[in-house]
Amino acid sequence: MAKVITFGEIMMRLNPEGYLRFVQADKFEASYAGGECNVAVSLANYGLDAGFVSKVPAHEIGQCAVNALRHYGVDTKYMVRGGERLGIYFCEKGASQRASKVIYDRANSAIALAQPEDFDWDTIFEGVDWFHWTGITPALGGKLPEICLEACKAAKAKGVTISCDLNFRKKLWTSAQANEVMSKLMPYVDVCIANEEDAKDVFGIEAENTDINAGKIDHQGYISVAKQLSERFGFKKVAITLRGSISANDNDWAAMLYENGEAVFSPTYRIHIVDRVGGGDSFGGGLIYSQLVGKNNQDSINFAVAASCLKHTIEHDFNLMSVAEVESLAGGNASGRVQR
Repeated sequence: MAKVITFGEIMMRLNPEGYLRFVQADKFEASYAGGECNVAVSLANYGLDAGFVSKVPAHEIGQCAVNALRHYGVDTKYMVRGGERLGIYFCEKGASQRASKVIYDRANSAIALAQPEDFDWDTIFEGVDWFHWTGITPALGGKLPEICLEACKAAKAKGVTISCDLNFRKKLWTSAQANEVMSKLMPYVDVCIANEEDAKDVFGIEAENTDINAGKIDHQGYISVAKQLSERFGFKKVAITLRGSISANDNDWAAMLYENGEAVFSPTYRIHIVDRVGGGDSFGGGLIYSQLVGKNNQDSINFAVAASCLKHTIEHDFNLMSVAEVESLAGGNASGRVQR
C-alpha cells in the first residue's frame, strides 16, 4: 500500500446553516478542515496509508481536530501538540449571483507558531512514497517557510515524490511575498497543482484568451502556462484545474495534466454546487491517488476531475467518496439516478 504524508494546518470550520448569511445566523455548524488534511482524508477513503502532519493545541479542541481525521482513517501520530489555539475559518455559502465568503481567524494558531524542531522529518518520511503540501502553509508566516523547505529537502533526500498545490490566498499574503517564498520551494516539487488564477497571482504567468469570470477557458493558453512553469522550476508534471464560473451555484469544471510538452484534458462537467470549499483539495487527492496506482495521464486527470466534481455535492470540506463511485462517474455514469 502506498504511503502519503501531507503537511499543513487543520482548522475548525464554522458556517451558518444552509444558505443563511453570517448576519442572519444564530447558530453555526462546526466541522474540521484544511487544504492538506482534506487531501489526506480523500486518500484514506481511497484505501491508501495517509498521514497528516501538523501542530494543534493540547486541549480538547485540538483533540477534536485529531479525532475528526482519525474518524476517516488518517494517521495522526505525527501531529504535534502545543500552542494555545486552533485556527478557525467562517464560511458563508453563496447562491446564484451572491458569492461565497470566507473569513479567517487563524492568527497565532498552533501551527503558525510552530518551530523547526517540532518535526523530525527523517523519521516522518521513512517508508513514504509521496509528500503533499500547499502554498497556504508557508503563507501562515513565522517559521513555516523554513519548515516547508526543511520538509522538502528531507523528502527529496529519501526519494519521495513531492506535490504542491499553489493555493494562493490573498487574505494571507501578497503576490510579491508568495513569489519570493514559493520560488525557493518550487525547485523541490515534482508535481505542481494550480487553478486558473494561481500561476498569475504567484508567478505572473497568465493564460491568454481566457476570462474565467465569463466562463471562457482557452486550452492553448493553459498549455503555455504549464510549459512556462515546467521550464522555470523543472516540474515533471503540472495539473491545472479549469473552472468556468457561471454563478455561485453552477460551474463548468475540468482540468489539464501536462508532462514533457504533452497535455491531456478531462471532460468538462456542468456541476450544481452544494459546497465548493475543498473542491481543489479533492482534485489533488484524486490526482495523487491515480498517479500512485499507475494510471496513465489521461485516466489520471479524468479520475481527479470526477473526484472533485463529486466533492462539490458534499457538505463541508472532506470528500467522502469511494474509488468505485469516482470510477463510475469517470466512466460516464453521470445521470445521478438512484442506486438500488
